[in-house]
Amino acid sequence: MKHKIGYNRLGRKASQRKALLRSMTTSLLRYERIKTTNAKAREVRRVAEKMITRAKTDSVHNRRMVARRIGDKTVLAKLFTDIGPRFKERAGGYTRILKLGKRNGDAAETVYLELVGSKDQAPKNRDKKEAEKGREQRKKQPKEQPKEQPKEQSEQQQKIESAPADD
Repeated sequence: MKHKIGYNRLGRKASQRKALLRSMTTSLLRYERIKTTNAKAREVRRVAEKMITRAKTDSVHNRRMVARRIGDKTVLAKLFTDIGPRFKERAGGYTRILKLGKRNGDAAETVYLELVGSKDQAPKNRDKKEAEKGREQRKKQPKEQPKEQPKEQSEQQQKIESAPADD
């Protein structure tokens, strides 16, 4: 039975596991996307989402609670000034896991763990009216005619055409 198993130990001792989660969470918040294994990503996601929830309200207490897990002051500042306010209206689910496939060597399932709505991502959902408008504009535009070849011919082509035919 799998009762009361609260987390994945990741095959490490407590101190090693704690260091791993701290460094991976710091990297996720710094770069907003990391490549890792599926098991590690799911554990880092638990820690990171709790930090982002605390960062939504900027207070001394919340900063100190998050600073226990993040050693880098620049990442801490970014979390409370940029990432936290970005998810102010969101009730949870700040990260997404994108599967990449099996890793060569040990066949571990690799994934991208990224923050939802990162700055480098284009918005996917548009209004239906905007989508219809874009389709209509594409239909109205005439299709481009194939480009005509330049009238000037190369010297070799002129010689070939002007040469008398040997019959």
